[in-house]
Amino acid sequence: MNSIVESNSLFEIDAELDTLLDEIQEQSENGEPVSEDLVARFHEFCKAHGEKVDRIGRFVRMMEARETYCRGEASRLADRARSAASKVERTKLMALFYLMSRDLRKVEGQQFTLRIQKNSQDSVKITDELLLPISYRKIEARVDGVLWETVVSHLPEGLVAALEACVQDTKPDTDAIKAAVMRNEEVPGAEVRRGSHLRVA
Repeated sequence: MNSIVESNSLFEIDAELDTLLDEIQEQSENGEPVSEDLVARFHEFCKAHGEKVDRIGRFVRMMEARETYCRGEASRLADRARSAASKVERTKLMALFYLMSRDLRKVEGQQFTLRIQKNSQDSVKITDELLLPISYRKIEARVDGVLWETVVSHLPEGLVAALEACVQDTKPDTDAIKAAVMRNEEVPGAEVRRGSHLRVA
């Protein structure tokens, strides 16, 4: 049976079962005794069908467990990376404070040199974010398509082009699409249908 399971897909086993059933039925309808070899092969493929289903189920469960583990590990490693980055930043600030408080440009060890280095460009320090005018902020917003079209329709053409140039990404609003279809409206480029998924029990 293992050779059948390993060398045939579920579709192929199912097709062979259909063929065997047809042959058994044909012999029975012709009044012939059903071949023992045919019945034995039918039972063998029935067992193989069950084993193939179980193998698929075990594989899916194993992959689901692996996915959960990997996602957990990714989250754990990301936390560790953030922690390490924070320690690096604190250590650098401590060493920089040491050098500056003693008016030193550098200190040398046997393997490394710690040196004060000027940045390549100016940096901005925000002293009170609440006081910062909106014109000196970058705005990140999630806007639904209806509101966007309403706003754009009231803007001069030059401002529309400038605003559209700020758009970095858009994605389908599936809730709005479903609502439109429920109102019997046609949505070009989209359709709503009830799909299916595999449940391993």
